[in-house]
Amino acid sequence: MRWSPGDRGNIEDQRARSGGGVGMAGMGIGGFLLLLVLSWATGTNLFSLLGTDSGAPPEVGTSGELRTSPGEEQLVDFVDAVTNDAQDTWARLLGSRYERTRVVLFRDAIQSACGFAQAATGPFYCPGDHKVYLDLGFFRELDQRFGAPGDFAQAYVVTHEIGHHVQNLLGLMEGVREDRSGPQSASVAVELQADCFAGVWGHAASQSGRFQAGRVELEPGDADEALRAASSIGDDRLQKMSTGRVMPERFTHGSSAQRVQWFRRGLESGDPRACSTGSNTF
Repeated sequence: MRWSPGDRGNIEDQRARSGGGVGMAGMGIGGFLLLLVLSWATGTNLFSLLGTDSGAPPEVGTSGELRTSPGEEQLVDFVDAVTNDAQDTWARLLGSRYERTRVVLFRDAIQSACGFAQAATGPFYCPGDHKVYLDLGFFRELDQRFGAPGDFAQAYVVTHEIGHHVQNLLGLMEGVREDRSGPQSASVAVELQADCFAGVWGHAASQSGRFQAGRVELEPGDADEALRAASSIGDDRLQKMSTGRVMPERFTHGSSAQRVQWFRRGLESGDPRACSTGSNTF
């Protein structure tokens, strides 16, 4: 993937202000992610074993000195470039209906308009403030725990969340709260559509002659990275990793095969209209 830094105008950097949480620093993102999946899959609050409750937010850290590295700062520039490119793509596709958003970078934990969130929940989009939230440590988990390395795999994660922003702007997220799990649920339909929307951006980024500051251009083999990422975080694979069995009635994002299918649909067509899932018609 070819990309160049922009002006970070798509980033809201809260890394120095976020953090905190009982037990989180010692366990790390991977341990909390595993506990989160196990709690969700078994119906048992395993966070209570650490003396904390995932439903009761611990105190979030206050502003302090930002400790970073050249590698992390390069990731910040990368996320900014991908976000800018994706937003330019959707502004072209939607015209005045598109409203630009920002990616809020945080560490460990943060308070959003959608409530308190820990890095263990992974990247997320908050409809309440129209922002994407991301702890850059998730990219390490994507590589090491889920076996999905590469910059386009990371770009897939970011553009999937921007896909949720598009859905929110277009009123395509209705019914998710009332129908949150199961292979035919509204939650799965919304997630698969966001995968397809990420693919729509990938199609645009694959066009030659578009490389400039704050923009992205795909190279041969990049799409395979995103397809591996989509396959790696399917509900069936995550359940198999955490409990040893697959429970479709608990699906919230779709199976690995479904996530690959819908991402590929957007990638090959470049047309948001190809991303209609059930009642979520573009």
